[in-house]
Amino acid sequence: MSTSPTISFIGAGNMASAIIGGMLDNGYKAGSIWVSAPDDQQLQNLRDRFGVSVTTDNRHCAQQGDIVVLAVKPQVMRQVCQDIAPVVQNTRPLLVSIAAGLESDTLDEWLGGGTPLVRVMPNTPSLVGKGAAGLYANDRVSEQQKADTESIFSSIGMARWVNDEAMLHAVTALSGSGPAYFFLLLEALEDAATDAGMAADTARQLAIQTMAGAAEMAGRSEHDPAQLKRNVMSPGGTTERAIQCFEDGGLRNLVKEAYQSAFRRSGELATELSGK
Repeated sequence: MSTSPTISFIGAGNMASAIIGGMLDNGYKAGSIWVSAPDDQQLQNLRDRFGVSVTTDNRHCAQQGDIVVLAVKPQVMRQVCQDIAPVVQNTRPLLVSIAAGLESDTLDEWLGGGTPLVRVMPNTPSLVGKGAAGLYANDRVSEQQKADTESIFSSIGMARWVNDEAMLHAVTALSGSGPAYFFLLLEALEDAATDAGMAADTARQLAIQTMAGAAEMAGRSEHDPAQLKRNVMSPGGTTERAIQCFEDGGLRNLVKEAYQSAFRRSGELATELSGK
């Protein structure tokens, strides 16, 4: 990071822990990180693991931060925001929400209004430093605050900005829900191999390595996925036969249908969670 703002995390779950670990691995100082949560034992574990400052008082935690990361479940976000609102209105930190579905205007209202706010849609591979996050900033966020936020989330993978908040629904349907799509394919490949007589452990490890290798190739290659696919195929060969089965079975349309279902549900959840 170009500056060293103090970061306060409201919430101490898996995603907050992953972000803190990534920040420390990338040179951020533990002395500039605060964490609050109701579970004292959870907090002590974080302090022992990372050396960060901890408290069970959300207001005290928020008061320390130049950046306040809201890392609580959407269902309790209103209560948390309204509790820290007096502090936020006084100190005017950057607020960063990693809660799915809750729109910036809703969060701003709960925080008392006029807050610079970034919404982030991370995903579960962030837990192993391979995350893919979509970020949206309201018009009160400065360029320096955007740079600091991008630096935080780049420490646990990839971070990409969207200019329209509605596009976070598209991010949710792609990278937010996406790991489960690949886990489904992984599961199906493993089942198919074991049905053919392969040992389950061997099938799983081969499938995992194949998926990881294909992702690495796609990330490094100058070719698009269609060309990479063609590079694996030989006329009349095994891969061509398998791909033809996927195409004949309507895999492309099924993927589009599944994506659109996730996209629509993301929008529905935004309405439900806002209480409007």
